[in-house]
Order: sequence, then structure tokens, then C-alpha cells
Amino acid sequence: MRILIVEDEVSVARQIAAALTEDGHDPTTVHSGEAALEETSNRQFDLLVLDVRLPGMTGIELHRHLLARNSTVPVIFITAHAADERARSAAASERTVGYLLKPFSEDELLAAVAAALSRTSAPADTSAKPDDGLCAP
Repeated sequence: MRILIVEDEVSVARQIAAALTEDGHDPTTVHSGEAALEETSNRQFDLLVLDVRLPGMTGIELHRHLLARNSTVPVIFITAHAADERARSAAASERTVGYLLKPFSEDELLAAVAAALSRTSAPADTSAKPDDGLCAP
């Protein structure tokens, strides 16, 4: 799966990318909200791993921009601030599928990614099944 990592801390971004690559995903990393907007304009992604506190455009502002563009890409927010109520509110959005508090383990990250991808792919999988006659029209 193609995953965009938006994280301004280069070392954290590298760790996330390495874990996702090792797990068989195709990560792309950018370090600002502006770069993420450009990247999402040029390429399709299956998931965004989005830091809440980015310089310039915050992760929450980036998320709002993407929703305004009718983006359907699900988001996992990451933050180092447990008491960040704006992040918790944004994480309640219908396009947000996860929320991780830094520091998180590689296992926590991969579990959140697997859960997010399974939840977001489930409707597409069920709609592709032939009608078995058990559902009402």
C-alpha cells in the first residue's frame, strides 16, 4: 500500500518509513503540510500518517485542506502531546482512522496501519461480492 508520511522530525520519519517498508508498504515521506498538499495532488495514496504539529501548516489544517478537496484518503494522526484537544477532535473525523501518541512502538504503528487499511478497504471488498440473495434490495 502507498502511504504518505508527513513528519517534520527527520529521524522519526525515517523510523516510520523503515518500519512500513519492512512490512511491505510503499512509503513516501515529506516534512511539511505544504509538501504534503503538493504530493497528494500528484499521487494517490492509500493512507496518510500525519503529524499534528508541523511547522507552518499544522497537520489539522492540512487535514481540513484535504477534506475540502474531497479527499477520501484515511488519516492516522501522530502527536507528542497527549493533552492536544484539537488533535483529539480532528481524530474523531470520519476520515481519521487512528491516533498514536509519540513515542509509539513499531508494533503499535503497524497495528494501527493494518487496522486502518482493513477498515478502509472493507466496503470496497464487500461491494465487489456477488449478490447471494440474503440481502434485501
